[in-house]
Amino acid sequence: MTENLTEIIVFTVLFLLVSGMGFVAARWRRPTDLASLDEWGLGGRRFGTWITWFLVGGDLYTAYTFVAVPALMFGAGATGFFALPYTIVTYPLIFLVVIRLWSVSHAHGLVTPADFVRVRFGSPTLALAVAITGLVATMPYIALQLVGIEAVLKSMGVGGELPLIIAFAILAAYTYQSGLRAPALIAFVKDTLIYVVILVAIIYIPARLGGWGSIFDAARAKFEATPAPGDGYLLNANNQLQYVTLALGSAMALFLYPHSVTGVLAARNRGVIKRNMSALPAYSLLLGLIALLGYMAIAAGVKPVSSGGKADPNTVVPQLFDAMFPSWFTGVAYAAIGIGALVPAAIMSIAAANLFTRNIYKEYFRRDATDAQEASVSKIASLVVKIGAVLVILLIDPQFSIDLQLIGGVIILQTLPAVALGLYTRWFHRAGLIAGWAAGLTAGMVLLYNIANPATDHAHFGGSAFPLGKLGLDTKVTVYAGFLALIVNLVVAVAGTLIARAAGSPEGEDATRPADYFADEGDPRVQPVELTGSH
Repeated sequence: MTENLTEIIVFTVLFLLVSGMGFVAARWRRPTDLASLDEWGLGGRRFGTWITWFLVGGDLYTAYTFVAVPALMFGAGATGFFALPYTIVTYPLIFLVVIRLWSVSHAHGLVTPADFVRVRFGSPTLALAVAITGLVATMPYIALQLVGIEAVLKSMGVGGELPLIIAFAILAAYTYQSGLRAPALIAFVKDTLIYVVILVAIIYIPARLGGWGSIFDAARAKFEATPAPGDGYLLNANNQLQYVTLALGSAMALFLYPHSVTGVLAARNRGVIKRNMSALPAYSLLLGLIALLGYMAIAAGVKPVSSGGKADPNTVVPQLFDAMFPSWFTGVAYAAIGIGALVPAAIMSIAAANLFTRNIYKEYFRRDATDAQEASVSKIASLVVKIGAVLVILLIDPQFSIDLQLIGGVIILQTLPAVALGLYTRWFHRAGLIAGWAAGLTAGMVLLYNIANPATDHAHFGGSAFPLGKLGLDTKVTVYAGFLALIVNLVVAVAGTLIARAAGSPEGEDATRPADYFADEGDPRVQPVELTGSH
């Protein structure tokens, strides 16, 4: 540990500085009272263009970006580059969704995606299904952030669980106190550090390794020397469909996550969202450069840190920085990764807590809960969610940390018919949507259960690439499990809708109006929807 002393000192100082900002954030733009979900969970819904830019960017570009994607490039090759087209495709898709979602949420004081489903389809049961799905899908995503912090600690020679627990406790404390204002304020520092580190890395590291040609040649040599199904310097016939469906499925899933919606609903008006959705693709350029760190690690001969007799691929980027940078700048880079994990973890836990409070606690336990009671329950729930994320790490041991996010994507995709399509059409019957959700989620879990992971000796939940050969087809082609599960969901939802209408099953009441989907700042005051309808 002494040989990493400089790195540890720099990392600790920056980490504590940013954590201190998290506690101070409670006083930043402080309202008269933080005791409501609008203030604690959505920052008062008053964030402008710049704050929203950093908040949403900090929300979407996480340890998944800085640790998981390069690790997948290092271990599996070209298939890891799916993250680039995925983030390029996602913004035109979500542009169609989030503006309408912001408007209807503004008009009715909605806080979560399940709130929207509740008022759109008049079904507390469907809203509960969406809320539970969001909670479950968020757990592995938060776990991925903790894995990112753990990878940095391992690279600094800091062993044991205590440092990770301490970081976890600090995160929990400032989230509890400051709510969404904490990650919004910290995101400024986080993005600045990340941009500095990556810009230095893409100039300095290739210069030391003999240029980009040498880097790509080294990557090609590695994958040609150790061929494996689904891996390679270039895509092959077996993983091209997986690549396409994974990119498209991930793009559709991104803004279904509760934390993505939370960042959007905190914006001040529709114009803020439009400007951000137009400008956020700039992050995709950064993501492409970050992904190439995996190939740089190959060229640099980086060896992942071994833990328990097994190499941990998640340590590839920290080990690359340690090998290439002077100690003081390595400490800065480590801090960028650690802080890059703290910001989204905070937003995710807040979003999950809001789901529990609005769509489970208030709906089923205390309909007359006050704003202060809602905020109090959300604070406690945010702590429980983080504990759940730790359990995910203990119970699931993926080969690549990115699998934690991909498994979450399979789950959250099953809310697409109710949330994303529901913003444009009410053709689906609530009974059909519930049936489709149940069928899609069941199919997704069965598919994930049957994906093995030989690298970790896990027979189940080893990733998201499902071999079509397991469906009886004579092929080695793989496909994203979430894509297949969504198809099952949509087919059942359509069939269920037709059957429900034929049987005369009552439709739920739609409490929204066409004008609600175009409401903007300055429109008539928010009019909360009363909780009505049968379960």
